[in-house]
Amino acid sequence: MSELLLIDDDQELCELLGSWLTQEGFAVRACHDGESARQALAAHAPAAVVLDVMLPDGSGLELLKQLRSDHAELPVLMLSARGEPLDRILGLELGADDYLAKPCDPRELTARLRAVLRRSHPAAPSTQIEIGDLAFSPVRGVVSIDQREMSLTLSESRILEALLRQPGEPLDKQELAQIGLGRKLTLYDRSLDMHVSNLRKKIGPHADGRPRIVALRSRGYYYSL
Repeated sequence: MSELLLIDDDQELCELLGSWLTQEGFAVRACHDGESARQALAAHAPAAVVLDVMLPDGSGLELLKQLRSDHAELPVLMLSARGEPLDRILGLELGADDYLAKPCDPRELTARLRAVLRRSHPAAPSTQIEIGDLAFSPVRGVVSIDQREMSLTLSESRILEALLRQPGEPLDKQELAQIGLGRKLTLYDRSLDMHVSNLRKKIGPHADGRPRIVALRSRGYYYSL
């Protein structure tokens, strides 16, 4: 049974989602502010976190920053009542694996949680991949370049692994989204682009200045050799 930490100040919503997710086979703990969430995370790391953008004692985005610093590969799904594109972009830039606007359909939340949890438990251990000065451990979610190590989020790890498995060969956006996000992209959905942008910032360009990850307009991405 996968344990979830639900962080939202709306106690009625927590009860509703908690009841639904429990029926779907999850063990749910709820926290209603950032401080209690930090204490819960320090005591025991869950399988995944559902985090609201607005918290009574601070921003959920600030808590997300801390989560990414302390638990780089912990799956995090953000919720926001505002549903503004800027909120979505900020959440994804800070490392959220997925994002849903409130009110959300509990069935969609369940489906997205299951997708992100499947990606966090690959079927078989992957060996380290080395291409030029870059070495990547899919199991650890860590990439190193010239002895400098960087931790990746779950989605970033899955995307980079897919690109490194086929260096120089373009991967279609929908195929890459299925691998990295566990779902297809919807119209105007830039979630994949945001994860790739974060990944580019972390790994940087080749020593000669060429981008490591190249975009093919409206088509997809590939890792350049």
